[in-house]
Amino acid sequence: MTDERSPGLVLHYPGGARFHFDPGALCLELLPTGGPGPYARYEILHRPSGLLEWLGQSRLGLPADAVRISDDQLAAVRTLRDALRRLTAARASGGRAPADPADHTVLNRAAARPPLAPQIAPDGTAAPPLPGDGDQLASTLARDAIALFTGPYADRIRECGADDCQLLFVDTSRPGRRRWCSMERCGNRHKVRALRARRERPEG
Repeated sequence: MTDERSPGLVLHYPGGARFHFDPGALCLELLPTGGPGPYARYEILHRPSGLLEWLGQSRLGLPADAVRISDDQLAAVRTLRDALRRLTAARASGGRAPADPADHTVLNRAAARPPLAPQIAPDGTAAPPLPGDGDQLASTLARDAIALFTGPYADRIRECGADDCQLLFVDTSRPGRRRWCSMERCGNRHKVRALRARRERPEG
């Protein structure tokens, strides 16, 4: 972390809705940036500037000049993101949707390159990493994903419990009972629907 903001992203949905979403891991913050098929409407990684803007909003909180990103490297990050989405969804399904070995290959290939180099400030706090490039950013993301998939929270990777939401997150809470992408959004909608159903339920 390079700043003191709450981790997570402010997501903007078509129609103007905004809400805070913390997926619990850096690599999972990349997933809401778009993707193929139904996720194309959310795509923001059309140009390197889109990835740099996301980078400033992510857990890394890096300035735009901290990473140099070529068009080819942007395409590689998008390929990594799409593979990561499928792997995360497979984990969230509890084995009902087996992972594609080709997606593991994408992840491992990205992780094999050097990551962004961390730095420490004179006061002992984390400082922005040394300037890097898109390949190093992809390696940082891939390594974070591998640590998640092989770590103690691997069995807590979930999809939001709302029927009309496919956001993916890892539940790092102590109780381990997180159901929603955000209480502000889907959790609140569920409470409103449950309250309405109780009020409409016939007495007796």
